[in-house]
Amino acid sequence: MILRLGLPSKGRLRDQTVEWFAARGIEILRDGSGREYRASLRGVEGIGLVLLAAGEIPRELAAGRLHLGVTGQDLVREGIPDWPERLAELAPMGFGFADLVVAVPTAWIDVADMSDLDGAAADFRERHGHRLRVATKYHHLVRAFFREHGVADYKLVDSQGATEGSVKNLTAEAVADITSSGSTLRDNHLRILDDGLILRSQATLFRARSAPWDTEARRALASLCERLGLPDPGVA
Repeated sequence: MILRLGLPSKGRLRDQTVEWFAARGIEILRDGSGREYRASLRGVEGIGLVLLAAGEIPRELAAGRLHLGVTGQDLVREGIPDWPERLAELAPMGFGFADLVVAVPTAWIDVADMSDLDGAAADFRERHGHRLRVATKYHHLVRAFFREHGVADYKLVDSQGATEGSVKNLTAEAVADITSSGSTLRDNHLRILDDGLILRSQATLFRARSAPWDTEARRALASLCERLGLPDPGVA
C-alpha cells in the first residue's frame, strides 16, 4: 500500500510545508492549475500526497485514512480529545506558530488572571442574570482550561467569524482565540490574561496509529524518516 501523506492545500501553511520538505531534499511538485490541483512527491518512493484543508487533516488521520499529515497542534488537540492514543508526533516543524489565549477587554483593569476572571464571571451573572460569554472556536480546549482554573460561571459562544471582534460586536464579554503576535487582539482593545495561555501550537508532522501499516507503508515511512533526519518510529 502507498503511504498517504496529507498536506495543507493552500495558503502560507502550504508554502511553508513545501519549503520545509525542500530544505530536506524532498521536492513537492504541483500538478495542475487553478484552484483544483494535485501534487506529487519526489525524493522518497512509495508515498502519495493528499491535499486537504489543514482543519480536515486531523479527522482523516484519526480515521486512519491518512498515514501521515501536516497540521497544527491546536487543530489536533481540539478535534481529537484522545489524540495521544490515536496519533503520534513525528516532528514539530518550526513554523505556523500560534498561541491559544484567553483575552478580556482592556477596560477590565481589575481582571489580570484566571482567578480574577472567575470572580468577574460570578459578579457578571449576579448583575446581569446570565453567564459571562466567551467567544471561541476551541470549545474542548477552552472548557478543559477553564475547569482546570476553577472558572464555572461562563458560557462558550461559538465564533464563526473573527473571534476577536466578538466583544466589540456585543456577542461576547471575553474571547479565547489563536494569536501569533497579539496585535489583532490589541487592535480590538483586548488584553491577554497573565496566565491565559492555553496552548502554544506549531505545524507538526503527525503519524496515524490506526492507519494500515503494511510492509510497503512501513518501508516508505522508514525511508522518509531517514531523509528527514528523524528516528524510525518502528511501526509494528
